[in-house]
Amino acid sequence: MPELPEVETVMRGLDAVLTGRRILAADIRREGLRWPFPEGLAARLAGARVLGFRRRGKYMLMRLSGGDSVLVHLGMSGRMVARPASQRADAPVAHEHLAIEVAGEDGAEGLRVGFVDPRRFGCVDLVPTAAEDGHRLLAGMGPEPLEDAFTPAVLGAALAGRRTPIKAALLDQRVVAGLGNIYVCEALFRAGIAPEREAATVPGARARRLVPEIRAVLLESIEAGGSSLRDYVRADGGLGFFQDRFRVYDREGEPCERCPNLAAPPGTRPPCPGVRRLVQAGRSTFFCPRTQR
Repeated sequence: MPELPEVETVMRGLDAVLTGRRILAADIRREGLRWPFPEGLAARLAGARVLGFRRRGKYMLMRLSGGDSVLVHLGMSGRMVARPASQRADAPVAHEHLAIEVAGEDGAEGLRVGFVDPRRFGCVDLVPTAAEDGHRLLAGMGPEPLEDAFTPAVLGAALAGRRTPIKAALLDQRVVAGLGNIYVCEALFRAGIAPEREAATVPGARARRLVPEIRAVLLESIEAGGSSLRDYVRADGGLGFFQDRFRVYDREGEPCERCPNLAAPPGTRPPCPGVRRLVQAGRSTFFCPRTQR
Protein backbone atom coordinates (compact mmCIF):
# COMPACT_ATOMS: atom_id res chain seq x y z
CA MET A 1 0.00 0.00 0.00
CA PRO A 2 1.40 3.46 -0.85
CA GLU A 3 2.63 5.21 2.29
CA LEU A 4 3.08 8.90 3.06
CA PRO A 5 6.02 9.56 0.68
CA GLU A 6 4.28 7.86 -2.24
CA VAL A 7 1.01 9.73 -1.61
CA GLU A 8 2.91 13.02 -1.25
CA THR A 9 4.73 12.37 -4.52
CA VAL A 10 1.50 11.59 -6.40
CA MET A 11 -0.19 14.64 -4.88
CA ARG A 12 2.63 16.94 -5.96
CA GLY A 13 2.41 15.53 -9.47
CA LEU A 14 -1.33 16.18 -9.61
CA ASP A 15 -0.90 19.65 -8.17
CA ALA A 16 1.55 20.51 -10.95
CA VAL A 17 -0.86 19.56 -13.75
CA LEU A 18 -4.30 20.28 -12.27
CA THR A 19 -4.20 23.30 -9.98
CA GLY A 20 -5.82 26.30 -11.65
CA ARG A 21 -7.54 24.25 -14.33
CA ARG A 22 -11.28 23.83 -14.87
CA ILE A 23 -12.83 20.37 -14.89
CA LEU A 24 -14.75 19.91 -18.14
CA ALA A 25 -16.29 16.55 -17.31
CA ALA A 26 -16.02 13.50 -15.11
CA ASP A 27 -16.19 9.98 -16.52
CA ILE A 28 -17.42 7.46 -13.95
CA ARG A 29 -17.37 3.84 -15.07
CA ARG A 30 -18.63 1.96 -12.02
CA GLU A 31 -20.68 2.61 -8.90
CA GLY A 32 -17.73 2.80 -6.58
CA LEU A 33 -14.53 1.21 -5.31
CA ARG A 34 -14.20 0.15 -1.70
CA TRP A 35 -17.36 2.16 -1.04
CA PRO A 36 -19.92 3.65 -3.45
CA PHE A 37 -19.04 6.98 -5.06
CA PRO A 38 -20.97 9.99 -3.71
CA GLU A 39 -24.33 10.53 -5.36
CA GLY A 40 -24.12 13.01 -8.22
CA LEU A 41 -20.31 12.99 -8.18
CA ALA A 42 -19.91 13.65 -11.92
CA ALA A 43 -22.27 16.64 -11.87
CA ARG A 44 -20.60 18.13 -8.80
CA LEU A 45 -17.15 17.89 -10.41
CA ALA A 46 -18.05 19.27 -13.84
CA GLY A 47 -17.36 22.99 -14.16
CA ALA A 48 -15.38 23.31 -10.92
CA ARG A 49 -11.90 24.77 -10.89
CA VAL A 50 -9.11 22.98 -9.03
CA LEU A 51 -7.81 25.35 -6.33
CA GLY A 52 -5.08 23.17 -4.84
CA PHE A 53 -4.22 20.02 -2.94
CA ARG A 54 -3.61 18.89 0.61
CA ARG A 55 -2.40 15.59 2.03
CA ARG A 56 -3.62 14.21 5.33
CA GLY A 57 -1.90 11.01 6.33
CA LYS A 58 -2.24 8.68 3.35
CA TYR A 59 -5.18 10.60 1.90
CA MET A 60 -5.17 13.27 -0.83
CA LEU A 61 -7.64 16.13 -0.88
CA MET A 62 -8.28 18.03 -4.13
CA ARG A 63 -9.93 21.34 -3.28
CA LEU A 64 -12.51 22.73 -5.70
CA SER A 65 -13.94 26.17 -6.34
CA GLY A 66 -17.44 25.12 -5.30
CA GLY A 67 -16.38 24.56 -1.70
CA ASP A 68 -15.95 20.79 -1.88
CA SER A 69 -12.81 18.68 -1.58
CA VAL A 70 -12.38 15.36 -3.36
CA LEU A 71 -10.90 12.88 -0.90
CA VAL A 72 -8.85 10.09 -2.50
CA HIS A 73 -7.19 7.05 -0.99
CA LEU A 74 -5.11 4.92 -3.36
CA GLY A 75 -5.72 1.69 -1.49
CA MET A 76 -3.42 -1.25 -2.25
CA SER A 77 -3.10 -0.92 -6.01
CA GLY A 78 -4.46 2.50 -6.91
CA ARG A 79 -2.57 5.02 -9.03
CA MET A 80 -3.35 8.22 -10.88
CA VAL A 81 -2.65 8.33 -14.61
CA ALA A 82 -2.35 11.68 -16.40
CA ARG A 83 -2.36 11.77 -20.21
CA PRO A 84 -3.52 13.98 -23.09
CA ALA A 85 -7.30 14.00 -23.38
CA SER A 86 -7.11 12.88 -27.01
CA GLN A 87 -5.81 9.48 -25.91
CA ARG A 88 -8.99 8.52 -24.08
CA ALA A 89 -10.45 6.67 -27.06
CA ASP A 90 -7.24 5.56 -28.75
CA ALA A 91 -5.60 3.96 -25.74
CA PRO A 92 -8.08 3.02 -22.99
CA VAL A 93 -6.47 2.29 -19.64
CA ALA A 94 -7.43 -0.97 -17.96
CA HIS A 95 -9.10 -0.66 -14.56
CA GLU A 96 -9.64 3.11 -14.94
CA HIS A 97 -12.80 3.52 -12.87
CA LEU A 98 -13.00 7.30 -12.58
CA ALA A 99 -11.43 10.07 -14.64
CA ILE A 100 -11.67 13.83 -14.98
CA GLU A 101 -10.89 15.90 -18.05
CA VAL A 102 -9.53 19.39 -17.57
CA ALA A 103 -9.21 22.25 -20.01
CA GLY A 104 -5.84 23.03 -21.55
CA GLU A 105 -3.95 26.26 -21.01
CA ASP A 106 -3.11 28.84 -23.70
CA GLY A 107 -4.57 26.73 -26.47
CA ALA A 108 -2.85 23.55 -25.35
CA GLU A 109 -4.66 20.23 -25.34
CA GLY A 110 -6.55 19.29 -22.22
CA LEU A 111 -5.66 16.45 -19.86
CA ARG A 112 -7.39 13.32 -18.69
CA VAL A 113 -6.48 12.16 -15.18
CA GLY A 114 -7.78 8.74 -14.27
CA PHE A 115 -7.92 6.71 -11.08
CA VAL A 116 -6.69 3.22 -11.95
CA ASP A 117 -7.25 0.58 -9.27
CA PRO A 118 -7.16 -3.12 -10.27
CA ARG A 119 -7.96 -4.43 -6.79
CA ARG A 120 -10.55 -1.70 -6.03
CA PHE A 121 -9.48 -1.11 -2.41
CA GLY A 122 -9.17 2.64 -2.98
CA CYS A 123 -11.88 5.17 -2.30
CA VAL A 124 -13.19 8.53 -3.48
CA ASP A 125 -15.48 10.81 -1.50
CA LEU A 126 -16.61 14.43 -1.33
CA VAL A 127 -16.33 16.54 1.81
CA PRO A 128 -16.86 20.27 2.39
CA THR A 129 -13.41 21.87 2.34
CA ALA A 130 -14.12 23.67 5.59
CA ALA A 131 -14.92 20.35 7.28
CA GLU A 132 -12.12 18.15 5.89
CA ASP A 133 -10.68 17.17 9.25
CA GLY A 134 -14.10 16.07 10.46
CA HIS A 135 -14.50 13.45 7.74
CA ARG A 136 -14.95 9.96 9.20
CA LEU A 137 -11.68 8.77 7.61
CA LEU A 138 -9.63 11.72 8.88
CA ALA A 139 -11.13 12.49 12.27
CA GLY A 140 -8.95 11.34 15.15
CA MET A 141 -5.72 11.19 13.16
CA GLY A 142 -2.51 12.01 14.94
CA PRO A 143 -0.08 14.78 13.97
CA GLU A 144 1.59 14.95 10.57
CA PRO A 145 5.18 13.74 11.00
CA LEU A 146 6.58 16.42 8.67
CA GLU A 147 4.98 19.30 10.54
CA ASP A 148 6.48 21.20 13.47
CA ALA A 149 3.69 19.99 15.75
CA PHE A 150 5.20 16.50 15.69
CA THR A 151 7.77 16.70 18.48
CA PRO A 152 9.39 14.17 20.84
CA ALA A 153 7.13 15.44 23.60
CA VAL A 154 4.00 14.94 21.48
CA LEU A 155 5.07 11.46 20.45
CA GLY A 156 6.02 10.61 24.02
CA ALA A 157 2.59 11.65 25.29
CA ALA A 158 0.88 9.48 22.66
CA LEU A 159 3.00 6.46 23.63
CA ALA A 160 2.74 6.85 27.40
CA GLY A 161 1.21 3.79 29.01
CA ARG A 162 1.00 1.79 25.77
CA ARG A 163 1.94 -1.86 26.26
CA THR A 164 2.01 -2.66 22.55
CA PRO A 165 5.30 -2.96 20.62
CA ILE A 166 6.60 0.35 19.32
CA LYS A 167 6.30 -0.93 15.74
CA ALA A 168 2.55 -1.46 16.16
CA ALA A 169 2.12 1.86 17.96
CA LEU A 170 3.73 3.81 15.13
CA LEU A 171 1.43 2.14 12.60
CA ASP A 172 -1.58 3.40 14.57
CA GLN A 173 -2.76 6.46 12.65
CA ARG A 174 -4.02 7.99 15.89
CA VAL A 175 -0.42 8.20 17.15
CA VAL A 176 1.09 9.70 14.01
CA ALA A 177 -0.51 10.10 10.59
CA GLY A 178 0.72 8.49 7.40
CA LEU A 179 3.36 6.04 8.61
CA GLY A 180 3.34 2.54 7.16
CA ASN A 181 5.35 -0.63 7.42
CA ILE A 182 8.34 0.33 5.27
CA TYR A 183 9.14 3.67 6.88
CA VAL A 184 8.51 2.52 10.43
CA CYS A 185 11.07 -0.27 9.91
CA GLU A 186 13.57 2.17 8.46
CA ALA A 187 13.07 4.84 11.13
CA LEU A 188 13.37 2.37 14.02
CA PHE A 189 16.61 1.04 12.57
CA ARG A 190 18.06 4.52 12.21
CA ALA A 191 17.05 5.39 15.78
CA GLY A 192 18.45 2.11 17.15
CA ILE A 193 15.13 1.05 18.68
CA ALA A 194 13.99 -2.57 18.63
CA PRO A 195 10.58 -3.03 16.94
CA GLU A 196 9.41 -5.29 19.78
CA ARG A 197 10.25 -2.75 22.49
CA GLU A 198 7.24 -1.76 24.57
CA ALA A 199 5.93 1.60 23.35
CA ALA A 200 5.65 2.96 26.89
CA THR A 201 9.44 2.77 27.26
CA VAL A 202 10.12 5.03 24.26
CA PRO A 203 9.16 8.50 25.64
CA GLY A 204 12.21 10.50 26.61
CA ALA A 205 15.64 9.90 25.08
CA ARG A 206 14.43 7.30 22.60
CA ALA A 207 11.63 9.57 21.34
CA ARG A 208 14.18 12.34 20.90
CA ARG A 209 16.14 10.03 18.60
CA LEU A 210 13.11 8.64 16.83
CA VAL A 211 11.27 11.80 15.78
CA PRO A 212 14.07 13.28 13.66
CA GLU A 213 14.74 9.89 12.07
CA ILE A 214 11.08 9.52 11.10
CA ARG A 215 11.17 12.95 9.51
CA ALA A 216 14.49 12.30 7.76
CA VAL A 217 13.50 8.98 6.20
CA LEU A 218 10.21 10.42 4.93
CA LEU A 219 11.88 13.47 3.39
CA GLU A 220 14.55 11.32 1.74
CA SER A 221 11.90 9.08 0.23
CA ILE A 222 9.86 12.03 -1.06
CA GLU A 223 13.00 13.41 -2.69
CA ALA A 224 13.52 10.00 -4.35
CA GLY A 225 9.93 9.87 -5.60
CA GLY A 226 8.83 7.24 -3.10
CA SER A 227 9.43 3.49 -3.10
CA SER A 228 8.24 1.62 -6.20
CA LEU A 229 7.11 -1.74 -4.90
CA ARG A 230 4.47 -3.79 -6.69
CA ASP A 231 1.87 -1.41 -8.18
CA TYR A 232 3.09 2.05 -7.20
CA VAL A 233 4.07 4.58 -9.87
CA ARG A 234 4.05 8.37 -9.87
CA ALA A 235 1.34 10.41 -11.59
CA ASP A 236 3.62 10.92 -14.59
CA GLY A 237 4.11 7.16 -14.94
CA GLY A 238 7.64 7.21 -13.56
CA LEU A 239 9.00 5.05 -10.78
CA GLY A 240 10.30 6.13 -7.40
CA PHE A 241 13.65 4.72 -6.36
CA PHE A 242 13.87 4.97 -2.56
CA GLN A 243 13.74 1.15 -2.42
CA ASP A 244 17.36 1.29 -3.58
CA ARG A 245 18.21 3.06 -0.31
CA PHE A 246 16.52 0.69 2.14
CA ARG A 247 18.81 -0.04 5.07
CA VAL A 248 16.83 -2.93 6.55
CA TYR A 249 13.46 -3.29 4.83
CA ASP A 250 13.33 -6.40 2.64
CA ARG A 251 17.03 -7.12 3.36
CA GLU A 252 16.68 -10.27 5.44
CA GLY A 253 20.00 -12.06 5.89
CA GLU A 254 22.13 -9.19 4.63
CA PRO A 255 24.63 -7.44 6.94
CA CYS A 256 23.43 -4.12 8.26
CA GLU A 257 25.51 -1.04 7.64
CA ARG A 258 26.42 -0.67 11.32
CA CYS A 259 28.00 -4.09 11.84
CA PRO A 260 29.22 -5.73 8.62
CA ASN A 261 28.98 -9.49 8.63
CA LEU A 262 32.73 -10.12 8.60
CA ALA A 263 34.63 -12.79 10.46
CA ALA A 264 35.50 -11.35 13.85
CA PRO A 265 39.02 -11.78 15.24
CA PRO A 266 39.29 -13.98 18.35
CA GLY A 267 38.32 -12.17 21.52
CA THR A 268 36.20 -9.56 19.78
CA ARG A 269 32.46 -9.37 19.57
CA PRO A 270 30.81 -11.89 17.21
CA PRO A 271 30.07 -11.04 13.60
CA CYS A 272 26.86 -9.32 12.63
CA PRO A 273 23.92 -11.75 12.74
CA GLY A 274 22.48 -10.01 9.68
CA VAL A 275 19.16 -8.28 9.17
CA ARG A 276 16.38 -10.36 10.66
CA ARG A 277 12.71 -10.64 9.77
CA LEU A 278 9.85 -11.25 12.16
CA VAL A 279 6.10 -11.06 11.74
CA GLN A 280 4.16 -8.55 13.83
CA ALA A 281 0.38 -8.33 13.44
CA GLY A 282 0.64 -10.10 10.11
CA ARG A 283 3.30 -7.77 8.67
CA SER A 284 6.97 -8.35 8.06
CA THR A 285 9.34 -6.40 10.29
CA PHE A 286 13.00 -6.06 9.33
CA PHE A 287 15.60 -5.10 11.95
CA CYS A 288 19.12 -5.62 13.23
CA PRO A 289 19.06 -7.54 16.52
CA ARG A 290 22.45 -6.21 17.56
CA THR A 291 22.08 -2.46 17.02
CA GLN A 292 18.36 -2.05 17.84
CA ARG A 293 17.57 -2.22 21.55
